[in-house]
Amino acid sequence: MLVTLNGRGEGPFERLAGRVALVTGGARGIGAATALALADAGADVAISYVRSAQRAEEVRQAVQARGVRAAALRADQEDPVAVEALIRTVLRDFGRLDILVNNAAQFVVGAVNDPDGDLAAFDRQNRINIGGVVTAIRVAAQVMGRGGRIITLGSAMAGHVGFQGLADYAATKAAIVAYSRGAARDLGPAGITVNVVQPGSIETDMNPAEGPFAESQIATNALARYGRPEEVAAGIVFLAGAEASFITGAVLDIDGGYGA
Repeated sequence: MLVTLNGRGEGPFERLAGRVALVTGGARGIGAATALALADAGADVAISYVRSAQRAEEVRQAVQARGVRAAALRADQEDPVAVEALIRTVLRDFGRLDILVNNAAQFVVGAVNDPDGDLAAFDRQNRINIGGVVTAIRVAAQVMGRGGRIITLGSAMAGHVGFQGLADYAATKAAIVAYSRGAARDLGPAGITVNVVQPGSIETDMNPAEGPFAESQIATNALARYGRPEEVAAGIVFLAGAEASFITGAVLDIDGGYGA
């Protein structure tokens, strides 16, 4: 049975048919869930990865099994040259780029007054979380046509840092909100939307619901539970679709009420 969307008869698979998406850091967690959700909506999907080649290939195969084109490409988001080459490769191999999901990120913990803090790790976090996103948006803006969608994964901590040791990470996520709002202004005349999705506590390999910090995180959420990667992916697919054509410069919190 077809679902009618915007007056057209479309099933869920046809929502993004003919569109090409790139999900950075798509080998696991939210990135992998997003790649599969975009494929379920009919988009061809490329993912990038750095170290998880086997998992990236598993995601590529799962995407392809949904009847769309798929690719897994190695690219370090810390390197601006690699980021540009990644987008150019997608354009060459798929013929276009319609949806960019900036998911790749680094997470480094450390108090600002810790004299033994790993400054090199903090610098790398900045280069990936801010620099990699900025480069990807700048390059994608050059190749996207009208109706392009740029969606960056932020963090609920950009607006509310509820724990110690997260100032540097939260600052990177707050920075991309400001950058995305500015980019939305610049790219609006070209018909390209730019938005941010801010997850809260989501159950992934790096943040398991049975982990040592789970209880304190759950206590901060109005829904009193962890979210699932698929719940975040659903919001991303919405912003990538025609139904979100008048949404730009926005921040969508998918945080279980962490910021309520």
